Amino acid sequence: MSRLAAIYPADRVTLREVGLRDGLQLAKALPSTAAKTAWLERETGAGVRHYEVGSFLPAERFPQFADIAEMLAVGARLGVHTAGLTLNERGADAALQTGIGEMVCVVSATEEHSQANMRRPRAAAVDLVRHVAARRDAEAPGKIVNAGIAMAFGCSISGDVDPDQVIALAEACLEAGADIVGLADTVGYTGPRQVGALCARMERLCAGRPFIIHLHDTRGMGIANAAAALDNGARVIDASLGGLGGCPFAPGATGNVVFEDVVYLAETMGYPTGIDLDGLKQARAIAEEAMPGEQFHGALARAGAPANARWRAMA
Repeated sequence: MSRLAAIYPADRVTLREVGLRDGLQLAKALPSTAAKTAWLERETGAGVRHYEVGSFLPAERFPQFADIAEMLAVGARLGVHTAGLTLNERGADAALQTGIGEMVCVVSATEEHSQANMRRPRAAAVDLVRHVAARRDAEAPGKIVNAGIAMAFGCSISGDVDPDQVIALAEACLEAGADIVGLADTVGYTGPRQVGALCARMERLCAGRPFIIHLHDTRGMGIANAAAALDNGARVIDASLGGLGGCPFAPGATGNVVFEDVVYLAETMGYPTGIDLDGLKQARAIAEEAMPGEQFHGALARAGAPANARWRAMA
């Protein structure tokens, strides 16, 4: 079995918790390393096994990720799969020296966002994927290279995005050496019909290889879009505890789709997650206490699972 298949099995749904990375990008109240550790420990106890734990960015500009080495150590102790954002060559070099399991590169679907987010054109972002994959092959062949395509469903800077260009970018990233490609609705631009159509095309392109869907709930479409993605071949979904998050270089960006709600969605659609909702509630309480004043979201947090219902068997 390949490393990718072992981490992201094709026969089940995998939920990636991105709260400790994307969830902290716009936060004003930052949790301490001790609080992050407690958060990660409790979510792991609830059955979560895949995390983005931070970004390899300058600590003086992004202090919320200054403790990424400590968080990787916690992840290693807990035996979970860890991923981190490597936005440039320096970040990739730093990641290669750690025990991180997955290095996440970003390729924007639009030139305007690519310049705002990375200060480089799209073609150069694909070249970064090639650079990271080559370095990985030479120095750390056990690591996964993830190429996330930002603004894949529409851009708050330049508007609509041609799905043909997104598929071409995904193909270019795979050819450059990425093990897995993700499509991000970075600013909650789109709806389920568009998500379903692009996921169906990605399923054909990837031909059995998994791909990731990264959704934001800016306009309330997050859960509907996640359902459409699952209905059209997506088996890896990103979400954030309490719906925290947002890209600082994407005008109008707000939080991710809510992790707890995506767990409930997957279970009701017949995809067992192995994740305990009561445990997530406890993890959320840790994060809320550590981040006073931050807005947490989620229908499940308000209403809970149906009382006395066999909610795991609703499909």
